[in-house]
Amino acid sequence: MSRLLTAIPTVGYAYAQRLLLSVTFAILLTFISSFILTGATWAASSILGVDNGHLSSCPASNNCVVSQNADEKHAIDPIPYHIDRKAAKETLLKVLSVVPRTEVIEQKNDYIHALSKSRIFQFVDDVEFYLPPNESVIHLRSASRVGESDLGVNRRRVEQIRLALRDLNI
Repeated sequence: MSRLLTAIPTVGYAYAQRLLLSVTFAILLTFISSFILTGATWAASSILGVDNGHLSSCPASNNCVVSQNADEKHAIDPIPYHIDRKAAKETLLKVLSVVPRTEVIEQKNDYIHALSKSRIFQFVDDVEFYLPPNESVIHLRSASRVGESDLGVNRRRVEQIRLALRDLNI
């Protein structure tokens, strides 16, 4: 391709560079748009929060993990704790405050909802935690809002949170 550009006279060289850049940008934009829009339909219909003591199930896509009522592909273990539930929640909130690009947007007595953004494209993931009153575990759900795959990001994020809580002896 560079031979083609050098063969073009100097006046046409700048035009050819701009054209090549425009075509490259259009291809990249098309690729990103198709990636985003394929999974956008479930995100709008996804229900967040706790319903009858359970977090929502994962969609069929490969960009979600949940510790309650999950199939094998989406299943992840809840996080056990051996301290007071209120102290476990406070410790979880402290851990979430240092998770990169993550912000807690809702918290109730037994529920925490955080948003976590990807580094480059700023894709948003919903990260939920449920502390049931009758169990000493933190149930969790982490799901991308868009796309078909997250390349394992949601699972790794939750496992890092699990390790941080384990290090803090909850």
